[in-house]
Amino acid sequence: MENGTLVDEVLSRDEYGAAMADYVGEAEQRARAAGNRGPLRFDDSGNVHPEILEAYWKQGFYIFEGVVSAGEVDELRDDVAMMIERAPVRRGADVDRQGRPALGRDYALEPYVMIRPLSDPWGGTNKLGGRHPSKMVEPVPDADAPDEVPYLMFGCCQAMPAFLRLYGHPQILSIAAAINGPDFVPFNDAVFVKQPGLGGSVAWHQDGVTHWDAPNWDSGIHGFNFQVQLYRTTAANALWVVPGTHELGRIDIKAKVAANAGSDMLPDAIPLLCEAGDLTIVSRQMLHGSFANTSPDPRISMTFGFHRRSSVLGVEGKLTMADTKPGEYKGPIYDEQRIFERSAVIAVAIDARRQRFVDEEPFRYQPFIGREDEFRYNDETFDAVIRDYNTRDVSI
Repeated sequence: MENGTLVDEVLSRDEYGAAMADYVGEAEQRARAAGNRGPLRFDDSGNVHPEILEAYWKQGFYIFEGVVSAGEVDELRDDVAMMIERAPVRRGADVDRQGRPALGRDYALEPYVMIRPLSDPWGGTNKLGGRHPSKMVEPVPDADAPDEVPYLMFGCCQAMPAFLRLYGHPQILSIAAAINGPDFVPFNDAVFVKQPGLGGSVAWHQDGVTHWDAPNWDSGIHGFNFQVQLYRTTAANALWVVPGTHELGRIDIKAKVAANAGSDMLPDAIPLLCEAGDLTIVSRQMLHGSFANTSPDPRISMTFGFHRRSSVLGVEGKLTMADTKPGEYKGPIYDEQRIFERSAVIAVAIDARRQRFVDEEPFRYQPFIGREDEFRYNDETFDAVIRDYNTRDVSI
């Protein structure tokens, strides 16, 4: 370790955890002092309380405590466990670890990103528009660790009924409407899998790639991401954010790390500490990332994002997981039809939830008011709307 950093060190899982201990402890204190957390509250008109919205816009994140019930968390855990168990044994394999056909061999898009345990697959590469310019420290996993583990899982509304129902959660969608307007547009969804002693890191980055130089740029133009946590998160496995950076425009991340003696332990970052069932919202312009999970605790984050309609209508998509140089990838133009087809997933999800939670008042999604009967959850709409829906994601 050099000058309090882990630059160029080759550390085992245990050595890495020990070297991070002081930084993690101090960051936990900063996180608790930051506030920006509490139960979801509404005003007398039934709108998300303005104090919450003010806090979100000021710091770029918020932690909503206890949004998802324990029973629903259990259903989500069961579906996630199934999807992890059905992952291919390694990249490109057709079978899982039990020799069964891996899930998603018939999907239009591969639903799994597999990585080496405790690695950083994106840092210092051109993937995702080159938005992860600085690589994280990669501890050495235990000798008995598998060669590859799930890192991200996609196509969640198709693979997991509990996730589809979560996608129609009325309180969560009410937050989306409060932030991005009642005609908000879905981005994509995924599950971040950080298994104990195996989960990889996510290099420091800002999510948005399209609108940094737009004349109408503001701190919300690239939208936001939700994460529902299925287990208690700690500083050792949590998502970390640098509060307020959503207002700073595009940040020179590589220079920021270099100014920190080359260390990925940024001094102004805080972990988002959560309990199972908590919901986080983070601006996609926020500087954020996560460290390799050398801890004994899992983090499973059900992740899904939303945009303003004005941010995507008529815009060319430029975000891809392919290894392309910034500005090189030319994606689809997000016209009304593309947005309608992807947004229809929300309408079906709302009805799937209505069928499961019969005593809950369903969310009314403005673009589909009056068309609810066309998007009831059944075999026909599953095939027409949900199957391979993520081929129509709206990514900026």
